[in-house]
Amino acid sequence: MHKRHPERPAPSLDDPVFHLSDLDVWYADHQAVREVTMTIGRRQITAMIGPSGCGKSTVIRCLNRMNDLIPTARVVGKVAYHGEDLYDPEIDPIEVRRRIGMVFQKPNPFPKSVYDNIAYGPRVNGVKGKLDDLVEEALIKAALWDEVKSKLKSSALALSGGQQQRLCIARTIAVRPEVILMDEPCSALDPIATARIEDLMADLARDFTIVIVTHNMQQAARISDYTAFFTADVDDAGVRHGRLVEYDTTEKIFENPADQRTEDYITGRFG
Repeated sequence: MHKRHPERPAPSLDDPVFHLSDLDVWYADHQAVREVTMTIGRRQITAMIGPSGCGKSTVIRCLNRMNDLIPTARVVGKVAYHGEDLYDPEIDPIEVRRRIGMVFQKPNPFPKSVYDNIAYGPRVNGVKGKLDDLVEEALIKAALWDEVKSKLKSSALALSGGQQQRLCIARTIAVRPEVILMDEPCSALDPIATARIEDLMADLARDFTIVIVTHNMQQAARISDYTAFFTADVDDAGVRHGRLVEYDTTEKIFENPADQRTEDYITGRFG
């Protein structure tokens, strides 16, 4: 089922990076997500699956405080990163996003050269000199170097969609984060580009903790160590709230789920 790299550790939560406790997320007076509690392990690939509107993207955006950018968003409960409350007023959200990078659904390269896309983050962070080495290292890690080494001064917008997404991964890697969040990174890509990104994730998980939101259950089954299944409950007023139903190793979720709702979703009975 897995494309597990031989140097990768077995699925384990013994070395936690995140712990979410009773996480609720509100947009104005609408509660989008209710009572999410889960632990995310170091150098694991954790997939979040579930039907549209179940809160997957909302939860992943809590892990690097991207919801701060939405004026009506309010996060209640605790998101701990190595035991520290990410939402403590003393914590700098910019530093959070440097350590916990994010790759979005649609590739979003800057309208700059390939080189300047990768060098942008290090420059902003005050890195001087040796940028050539850093750019090359990031592109090699993103499995893109051989394809773009002769086009470093060309516009990143001239690359294919799959190349642009790998460029965005390289741009994230260049600031040396610990965690890479991916919100449906393959949904805009063709099957060949998707397979390249999946292979890349398996390699990156030797060095990075990866959390991915995906609508593609086969993708979650192929690449992840742990899977969280979310669904949307409808309350008495007919309002939908996202809720975590089940969280376990990917093998357990797909082969022997504990909750009937998980099995119904995975087997296509609903969702």
